[in-house]
Amino acid sequence: VATYLRLAYVAYVCSRLPLSAVYVHRQLPPCRSKCYTSLRDPFDRLALASVILTSTHPCVLGHARGAGQHTMRERTVCADNTALVEELRRRGVIQSEKVERGMMAVDRGNFASIPQMAYMDAPSPIGHGATISAPHMHAYCLEALSPWLTPGAKVLDVGSGSGYLAAVMATLVQDRGSKAPGLVIGVEYIPTLVEAALQSAERDPTSRPLLDAGILQLRVGDGWQGWPESAPYDAIHVGAAAATVPQALVRQLAPGGRLVLPVGLDGQEQVLTVVDKDYTGHVKTKGLFSVQYVPLVHRNEA
Repeated sequence: VATYLRLAYVAYVCSRLPLSAVYVHRQLPPCRSKCYTSLRDPFDRLALASVILTSTHPCVLGHARGAGQHTMRERTVCADNTALVEELRRRGVIQSEKVERGMMAVDRGNFASIPQMAYMDAPSPIGHGATISAPHMHAYCLEALSPWLTPGAKVLDVGSGSGYLAAVMATLVQDRGSKAPGLVIGVEYIPTLVEAALQSAERDPTSRPLLDAGILQLRVGDGWQGWPESAPYDAIHVGAAAATVPQALVRQLAPGGRLVLPVGLDGQEQVLTVVDKDYTGHVKTKGLFSVQYVPLVHRNEA
């Protein structure tokens, strides 16, 4: 109830008060006021206002509850990508050298639509009601998939949005000197977001060679259906909440593989879930902790 009351308050402020009143209310620095006014989509403005106005709220879009609450309450804004990754490592969110290396290699600022929010530990709007998840959530998911993100592995990123996490995973699975050079396919149902993600990857010096080599691929498609053309996958990540585990993704998971996704209805309890398939095809599901994500949308519902 408290969550909805806070968001209702944010909606009221956004719709009724002049922008200057919003800035005074939270004493926002000028850079945040500029990034707020630059957003045209009302949903994106609401999402950004939610991050700013509800500073004590542990979970907006793409946040962890419980395990991630401490990171959200501190609401860190770092100077650059290196400082952000170092801060996540200091807090224990990043635990492995592999995840640290991957997040260091790809500059989140090259994929964020709002430069002023690129190095904030909070989700950031990217348009069309979508967000780039908070850095700590990316780190949690990477850690959960880390043993499967090996050179030569095949990975599917469903709801790839900005393309950032797909790019990070591509740096970890690349093995250009072998017959299996590694592959990460990002699937997003909004063509405009895919175009923007490709442009972001092109300007990122680490991601551009991976695009050119075909190791990183960003496609338009229905995330509920996965990408069967390149299945099976050693690892699958889903960046939006599904009401139930999509069985198409389970079928596309290789024996011995892992699927990580948030499961739950929009606005209700959601749980970051791991689905492991053993080498006999038996599937085991385990919930990790509560989260809140935007819903995984069927392409024909968009």
